[in-house]
Amino acid sequence: MANPSAPEKRRRGLLLLVGVGVVSALAAAAAVALATNIFERKQEARNPFFRVVELTDDTADPAVWGKNFPIHYDMYLRTVDQVRTKYGGSEAVPRAPTQADPRSVVAQSRLEEDPRLKTMWAGYAFSKDFREERGHAYMLSDQVFTERQQVTKQPGTCIHCHASTYNAYKKLGDGDIMKGFDALNHMTYFEARKQVEHPVACIDCHDSQTMQLRVTKPAFIQAMGRMKAAQGVQDYNVNRDATRQEMRSYVCGQCHVEYYFKGPEKTLTFPWDKGLKIDNILAYYDENPHTDWKHAETGAPVLKAQHPEFEMWNQGVHARSGVSCSDCHMPYTRVGAQKISDHHVRSPLLNINKACQTCHHFSEAELRERAEALQERTFRLRNQGLDALMGLVNDVKAAKAAGKTDAELAGVYALQRRGQFMLDFIEAENSMGFHAPEEAARILGQATNLLRQAQVLVRDPSFKPEIPDMLPAAAGDAHAGPGVGGKTVGNPTGGSGASGQGQGQQQQGQGQGGPAH
Repeated sequence: MANPSAPEKRRRGLLLLVGVGVVSALAAAAAVALATNIFERKQEARNPFFRVVELTDDTADPAVWGKNFPIHYDMYLRTVDQVRTKYGGSEAVPRAPTQADPRSVVAQSRLEEDPRLKTMWAGYAFSKDFREERGHAYMLSDQVFTERQQVTKQPGTCIHCHASTYNAYKKLGDGDIMKGFDALNHMTYFEARKQVEHPVACIDCHDSQTMQLRVTKPAFIQAMGRMKAAQGVQDYNVNRDATRQEMRSYVCGQCHVEYYFKGPEKTLTFPWDKGLKIDNILAYYDENPHTDWKHAETGAPVLKAQHPEFEMWNQGVHARSGVSCSDCHMPYTRVGAQKISDHHVRSPLLNINKACQTCHHFSEAELRERAEALQERTFRLRNQGLDALMGLVNDVKAAKAAGKTDAELAGVYALQRRGQFMLDFIEAENSMGFHAPEEAARILGQATNLLRQAQVLVRDPSFKPEIPDMLPAAAGDAHAGPGVGGKTVGNPTGGSGASGQGQGQQQQGQGQGGPAH
């Protein structure tokens, strides 16, 4: 092949020089763009929000907070979404608005899905209306318009977990939230409703100046103090002493808990003095006699469990591993350079990528199947427990029709009280066992056992029932959260048997109806 001519060599050299120049210019432009982007992101990260408005400790309206935190607020507004998972969530069910209830959309009725629940709560307001849970956006309106309001006079105490109450407490207590809490407890529900404007809002969980997490619900503050004292930790202040990771669960535990209305004042009380396990809670109720209502079909003095998500989470592997409620229900997400908690609070099964796959490196399909398998097992055990309760109710009705008295059935009533509460504890808890599957299985197994023993006792008064794992009323394994070991408190040799439960307790009536789930 002939050698290229001199002009051809010069042309090729020029093209090579131009090509190198273009590539260099593009590389320089890319480097400048990258450096600019990095600089902008660093500046953005240094300024996580722009102070458009001044927030104070009295700013309750989340829309005002949203001017400074538009991304968080947009996520918060999305809690109106109604999406169902296999064992939770809700569907939008249309209804014709009425003067008494202007809602055009509600969640599906759990009572229609499983009529056995009407029998479990016979004589109590929950037998009239109980629906699937909806998002935080509906927590106030759904309680205002539940049909339970038409069959019982609920106390103002119910507002505690269904509204933004911080400002109401301050106003009623002249700046002292504890005094304001006490004042609100003494009101009727609709008197208390006039004191609040919004469902749970930014101010209930965040300091307006520092944005640090904080607990503002007095019942949680008091209950944690009593439980820590039982552990030997005196003068515990949750806002001063809890770690930030603990606070990422404690702000949720302000409301997602078991509770009761104590005394004629209807003081909202979390029964945690002996610990968070159901055995501790039942020991507390044995020592502090309380009855929610008298079962309409059997006559037993019974208890109503209320959404104990915090208690059940504490018994699960996630809590023991230091995983908070927010890690799964409000997982961190990236928006530009900002790393924020997703304020679209929802089931992790609707957000598996961010809620689960950060730690569990499996496909979304496999993780969903694992979770639903655990829930399926719990659901089957729950059904067995409900069947046992239905059998007991029928047996007691037949026995009373045959002439048996309440005194003769006292031991049966005690077994129903304990077994039904354990069954209801899982029914009312909104994870269908996922928060602590082994604990849920243990509780449901014991519930079924107790209810079946009660059936035997109806037929054979000489039968001696056994209550496994029953803690003495003066003992308990106080456990406050992940990584915190408990210890026995009080006298571990005291206690009472099943036949002693439920006796000498006054019926406190339906005035203690709990809030909507």
